Amino acid sequence: MGTAMTLTAGGDVQVTLTKAGRTKVRYPATVVDDDGVRVVVRAPWGRPTVRDFGFVRFEPGDVFTEHYWRDRWYAVKEVRAADGSVKGWYCDVTRPAEVGPDGIVIEDLDLDLWQSADGSTVLRLDEDEFRRSGIEDRDPVAAARARQALDALEEQARGGRLRAL
Repeated sequence: MGTAMTLTAGGDVQVTLTKAGRTKVRYPATVVDDDGVRVVVRAPWGRPTVRDFGFVRFEPGDVFTEHYWRDRWYAVKEVRAADGSVKGWYCDVTRPAEVGPDGIVIEDLDLDLWQSADGSTVLRLDEDEFRRSGIEDRDPVAAARARQALDALEEQARGGRLRAL
C-alpha cells in the first residue's frame, strides 16, 4: 500500500463497505482520530428506518463510533442510542482497512460478532453465510485469517476489552 495516508481529526470521510467486489454500503462519517494504524470515525445511523436484528435495534438517532485498522482483519463499532447510552458493539470481520483520498474502504468477509452493552451477550453471527460465500475454496488464506479474527474478537468481548477501545 506504500506510505499510509492519515486522516485529519474533524474532517469528513466516506466509509465504503464492499462485499464480493461490489459496494454494499457507503456513508459519510467524521474522523475522530487517525494514528496511522487505527482510524476512528463517528457516523449516525444512516437509514430513516429501524433495522431489528432481534438482539439489537439500529434506529434513527443512533450513533456509531467505528474503529478500523490497517493491520487487523476486523472493525469494531460502538453503538449508542440517541440518549447516549451504549447499546453494544457490532464487529465486522473484514480485510484490513484501506485508507486513501476516497476515504476508508473495507471488504466484508461475512463473519460478525455482537456484544451487548452489559457484556452478558456475545453472539457469533453469519457463520452460515461465510460458509456459503465460497471464500474457503477461493481464498483459503483469507478464510483462515477471517476465522482467526472472529476468535480474537470473541476473546476480547468475553474479556471485556471491546469497551476499552
